[in-house]
Order: sequence, then structure tokens, then C-alpha cells
Amino acid sequence: MLYTVAMNLNTLWTPLILVNFKAYTQAMGKKALELANMAESVSAETDVCIGLAPQYTDIQQLAQKSSLPIFAQHVDPIWPGSFTGHILPQAVKEAGVVGTLINHSERRLKLAEIDATVKMTRDMQLASVVCTNNAKVSASAAALRPDFIAIEPPELIGTGTPVSQAKPEIIIKTETLVKQINPEVIILCGAGITKGDDVTAALRLGTKGVLVASGIVKAKEPKKVLLDFAQAATTV
Repeated sequence: MLYTVAMNLNTLWTPLILVNFKAYTQAMGKKALELANMAESVSAETDVCIGLAPQYTDIQQLAQKSSLPIFAQHVDPIWPGSFTGHILPQAVKEAGVVGTLINHSERRLKLAEIDATVKMTRDMQLASVVCTNNAKVSASAAALRPDFIAIEPPELIGTGTPVSQAKPEIIIKTETLVKQINPEVIILCGAGITKGDDVTAALRLGTKGVLVASGIVKAKEPKKVLLDFAQAATTV
């Protein structure tokens, strides 16, 4: 199935497992395509939406060879022009992305930059996934009207300890504050997600999916982990 932003994100993109490839060599070039093929197979088997955020050099090949929704890891709020070294939203859209991460903990932005980027993605019909680190920041981000908010306490990223276990109150408070401001925002949960039980816990706390990276990309058996995640997402 081909995904477009014109679809109803809340019904056709959730539960969502969004896999951030970061700059890992385990998900680069041919390995990126191999991981995408695994994810596509799992998505087809379970009917769970799996999104991929590859490195920029792999966006086009994945967009051309996979039917899964492809996201950029970051874009800059710029229009075509003299911006050497920046990431042009139009360029990644033409390469085949349907959305982008914004303000990941490893690529922090000022609030004005987040606002400008969300507005630009909205104008370009790209889905926006704003990453946040606590409930108050999530509430501020919700006012900017992104499509998704991914709550990720940075101290838990890559630790193997999920936020749903270590700090469930952050998810609950985020859910409450965000829905008061903008009930249309879809909330994802990230940081430390490594097994299906983590996905189940996140969904039971009210989120609509997870943002994950090393738990899948650096796993010894990525497909097995993906299947565990997807099957867990169908049980809630």
C-alpha cells in the first residue's frame, strides 16, 4: 500500500512503528534496503504501519523500492536558494518522503524554528513528527499543530529502559496537556523501546505508536524484533 498525507493519519497510520535509522552503519546503503524489505514484510503480515526514517543518501532508493511511508530525519525551514549544507524540504519530498522528524534530541531546534518547519511541512503536505522531551514542551509543540508529537526523554534514549516503564507519568501528563490544546495531534512514545511489551505498555498509556531506533536497527535479528513490535501493537 502506498501512503500519502491525504490519508487519514489517525486511522491508516496508527498504530505506527516509526523506525529512525539515525547514522548507524547497520542501516546504510544495501543494509538500509534490506531492513526496509524486512519491515515491509512484517507490515504486510500484521497490517501494522511501519514508517522508516533513513539517512538522506538512502531516501530515494527506499522510496522507490518500498511501499512503506518514508520520513526524513530533519529538514530546514528554507525555500530554494543559497543555503549550502541545509536540507531543503522540497528536495526530500521530491525524493519520495511523506513526512519528517522535527526537533529530535540529537537535532534540537528553537521554538521559532520548530514553528516555521511545521508550517512549511503543512504547506507542502508533509507529515510532521515533532520530538519533545517533557510534557510542557509537548504542550507548547501541540499549539503549533503538528501531525504527531513523539515524547522521548533524552536520558532514556538508547538505554534499553523504556519511558513507559521508567517514567510513565510523563506520557500520561503529555497526553493530558496535548489533548487539552490540540486533540487532533497523534502522540507517539520513544526512548528505550526494545521489545513488544514496551510497545504494548506505550499504547495502553494512550499513545498511538512508537518511535524507535537502536532497538531495531542494531538488533541481532531486526525482523524478529519488528514482528514482536507489530504483533504487540495489534493486541491493544
